[in-house]
Amino acid sequence: MKIRLIWVGRTERGHVSDGVTHYLGRVRRMAKLEEVVVAEAGRGDPVWQQQQENTRILEVLRPQERLVVLDERGKLLTSPQFAQQLGKWADQGGRDVAFVVGGAYGLTDAVRERADLVLSLSPMVFPHQLVRVLFSEQLYRGLSILKGTGYHHG
Repeated sequence: MKIRLIWVGRTERGHVSDGVTHYLGRVRRMAKLEEVVVAEAGRGDPVWQQQQENTRILEVLRPQERLVVLDERGKLLTSPQFAQQLGKWADQGGRDVAFVVGGAYGLTDAVRERADLVLSLSPMVFPHQLVRVLFSEQLYRGLSILKGTGYHHG
């Protein structure tokens, strides 16, 4: 199973970039990983920006891949439950998984409806840049649980 991370816009430098680089470096030791950066829409009305960015997200999706979008209205999973889901997908074989983190204005219904899973890290709203770090760590944690590395202590 190959994992694709689809982000809107480049990752900010500093702590965000350092955190993403750190955890995705660890993920790459356990799984095939690709990062895809979709261009931000730039300036304009927030609804227009959201629609432009979400159109770009839909354009880079592959028809055969499983889609997971991160959204605060999604399903809440514990880290072991997330690991179990990753394991189930890996065992089923055949389909790669794309995880999407939208831009500053979030995701449209069209992207959420295309998703196989709408996943929430929390019912709270976080900046999309911070979500990259949080999700990168959870992806590493989930794979670590499956590998039995001892990283997860609960």
